[in-house]
Parts: sequence; C-alpha cells; structure tokens
Amino acid sequence: MYSEDIEGAGSIERSGEDVYSKPIRAGKRTYFFDVKATKGNDYYLTITESKRRVEKDGHFAYDKHKIFLYKEDFEKFTEGLQEVIDYIKDNCLKDGGASAPARTDEDNSFSDVNFEEL
Repeated sequence: MYSEDIEGAGSIERSGEDVYSKPIRAGKRTYFFDVKATKGNDYYLTITESKRRVEKDGHFAYDKHKIFLYKEDFEKFTEGLQEVIDYIKDNCLKDGGASAPARTDEDNSFSDVNFEEL
C-alpha cells in the first residue's frame, strides 16, 4: 500500500494480490504501474495517477485516477497508446518529441517536497 493510501485504507477498492509495482515520479504526479493477481492466478495491470494537493485546513489529500487493464486488452491498449504518442510527437511537438513542453498547473500554491530527504 502506498503511503498516500493510509487515510483511505478503509475504502472499498478492487484489490488483487500484489505481484510487482513500479512507481514513476513525474513532476507533481506519481504514476504507479502495479501487476496484480486474482484468486484464480489471472494477472492484470492497474495504472494509477496520484497527485498530492493541500486542503484548506493545511492537510494533504491525494487525487487519484485508476485504470484496470486486463491481459486480453494488453496488445490493443499498447498499440493505441503508441499510436497517440507517435501522433503527438509527429504533429504537436515542435522539436519532434525530444522534450515535452513544460506543463503549467492552475494550482501552484505549494512546492513539491520530497519527504524522504527530511
């Protein structure tokens, strides 16, 4: 379980046995790629986007969005994802995708702090 999941640990969520996890820090967001197993030893992938925000009372909260991807959809999902990434690189980025333009968020009221350094 991720540290930001502690407050919501009692919430109902589809949850299989954790097999493998790969977190990716990307600016103010963290993406989690989690391989999970069902009771019948069938494997699936969850992709979670997590973004920390500060509540009015000063406490931290996390906005999360989750995709469940099942093995029968891996190939079509991969093909579709690669197609749209190639489209963006070829048609939307001036430098051919060497680097994406800086993303601006409307809420820049807090700094990105790495608590492992404290």
